[in-house]
Amino acid sequence: MSPKHFPDEVITALKKSKSLRMRAGRGSHRFIGIWMVMVEDRVFVRSWSIKPDGWYHKFLKKPRGAIQIAKHKINVRAVRVKSRQLLDAIDRACLEKYSTAWELKYAKDLGLPKSRATTIELVPESMTASRSLR
Repeated sequence: MSPKHFPDEVITALKKSKSLRMRAGRGSHRFIGIWMVMVEDRVFVRSWSIKPDGWYHKFLKKPRGAIQIAKHKINVRAVRVKSRQLLDAIDRACLEKYSTAWELKYAKDLGLPKSRATTIELVPESMTASRSLR
C-alpha cells in the first residue's frame, strides 16, 4: 500500500458501504457515522451541518483522525479538496450513491456551495497506521 492508498480489502469494504465511522483528532473522542463517496478509489467526505464544534472544523485545526470500516481502524490525514473537476466528480458520486427518495434531499444539499466547500479527502497516514480492530 502506498501512503496515499488504502489497502485493497479496505477499498472493497468502503465500496460496499454507504458510510464509515470517523473521528477527528487523536484523543479518545467517539467515532461518528458519516456518509462518504469514493472517486478513483479515493475517499471523500463533506459536512452537511457544518457545526462550529463539529468534525470539519476539528480537521481544519488539526488534520489528523481515524476511520473505522469493517474490522479496520486506520489513522488518516484530512486533505482539503479544491480541484473543480474533482469536486464535480464527488457531486456526481454523491447523487449516484445516495439516490433513494429520503437520501436524495441530503445528497443534493451536499452539492451546494456551503457543503461543497467542506470537501475533504481522507488519506491513510502510513502503512503502519493500519491495524485490525479486535
